[in-house]
Amino acid sequence: MSETLRPKLLVVGSGPGGYVAAIRAGQLGIDTVLVEGDRLGGTCLIRGCIPSKALIHVASRFAEMADTAGLRRIGLSLDRPPALDLAAAMRWKDGVVGRLEAGVAALLERAKVRVLRGWAKFSDAKTCRVTGPDTDASVAAEHVLLATGSLPTELPELPFGGAVLSSTEALALDRLPRRLAIVGAGYIGLELGTAFRKMGCEVAIVEAQDRILPLYDEELTAPVRRWLDRAGVRLYLGAQALRLRDGEVATLEVRTASGETVALPADNVLSTVGRRPRLAGWGFETMAVDLAGPFVAVDDQCRTAMRNLWAIGDLVGEPMLAHKAMAQGEMVAELIAGERRHFAPAAIPAICFTEPEIVSVGLAPREAAGEGVLSAQFPFAANGRALTLEGERAGGFVRVVARRDNRRVLGIQAVGPQISELAGEFAHALEMGAVLEDIAGTIHAHPTLGEAFHEAALRALGHPLHI
Repeated sequence: MSETLRPKLLVVGSGPGGYVAAIRAGQLGIDTVLVEGDRLGGTCLIRGCIPSKALIHVASRFAEMADTAGLRRIGLSLDRPPALDLAAAMRWKDGVVGRLEAGVAALLERAKVRVLRGWAKFSDAKTCRVTGPDTDASVAAEHVLLATGSLPTELPELPFGGAVLSSTEALALDRLPRRLAIVGAGYIGLELGTAFRKMGCEVAIVEAQDRILPLYDEELTAPVRRWLDRAGVRLYLGAQALRLRDGEVATLEVRTASGETVALPADNVLSTVGRRPRLAGWGFETMAVDLAGPFVAVDDQCRTAMRNLWAIGDLVGEPMLAHKAMAQGEMVAELIAGERRHFAPAAIPAICFTEPEIVSVGLAPREAAGEGVLSAQFPFAANGRALTLEGERAGGFVRVVARRDNRRVLGIQAVGPQISELAGEFAHALEMGAVLEDIAGTIHAHPTLGEAFHEAALRALGHPLHI
């Protein structure tokens, strides 16, 4: 028999935004139900951010070992090339995911959140039925938070299935493709392409625009492009993927920038041309909610046009990043509890876990050009810690962008080894309204990569110490 639940808050989707919202709501004493039809953690934890970074780590360790086979670089060598056990690597990756998933379940239980394992189908904006193998319940809530996330975008000429993979399938392969063609040179395509190349696959990347990582400026992406060239990754820029032809050897037909058609042999094609909000299949059309293009329209408190109906994360637009969704979910829970909050971050950091890594927070020099700006960068070739990590070979740097009149920092970008770990410091500087003198006056530990941030600020002020 179906039971009827009447919580104050119903959260639909247990990705980073949804589970954080539910946990925070539970901490605040709000009667909360969380609905999830798959596994706790959503795309990011189960089939996105976490498993991809685990696989990138495996690939990097393997490549480092392979680089020392028969050589004596930095005093290390291997008598024979290393072997990669993909099945064992996947089991380790799945173990990491499993531990984090169990942690989310424990946190929800501690916050007294009731989890319904099943799929929600709404009959109106506040009422749904949840069904699953062990679930049959009706839920009528005072507040509903939509956190259903996003799905990979499918190209009509390359529908998912068979040899054509989305990132989900690419992260669960049971064998390495000898030849992998990737459509899309955004961060997902380049992160996975880099990992598969490090593991020994032949990789070709097809991108419709005329450069890789089109959302970042070319100065930032140049070190990544140099690594791809050195690693033998074939790039087809300004090109269009036409179709996958079966045969004794499957081939991806590509129209190049010059107009010729080439056939790329490919055991698999990985399509990474973007993601779209997950709006179909659960009754969104019953809610009378406004859209902003393909996304759910919300205000700066994540309220939709329907009273007490909220939406967060990938549903509400770019940037489609887990940490944005988490911040929005926490805010919505506190608003429902009666606190005063707005979603108005000074900047949201973005990271590419490529080789080398890229971090961008705030405005790049070209984006800030109308502000009367100054910018300066400090190369990792002059940073002691980067040299100990062999990071100088990448040609990386830290760059700061600031207003010329009051020296307020508008943006920070960096490319280099392990630079993702500085994303928090960069975002904190912008959120606190730092000026160049604040960065220059902060003592940075030696030897660390963070010293390059300090030196970039000094250079913008006209008196660098180590260059």
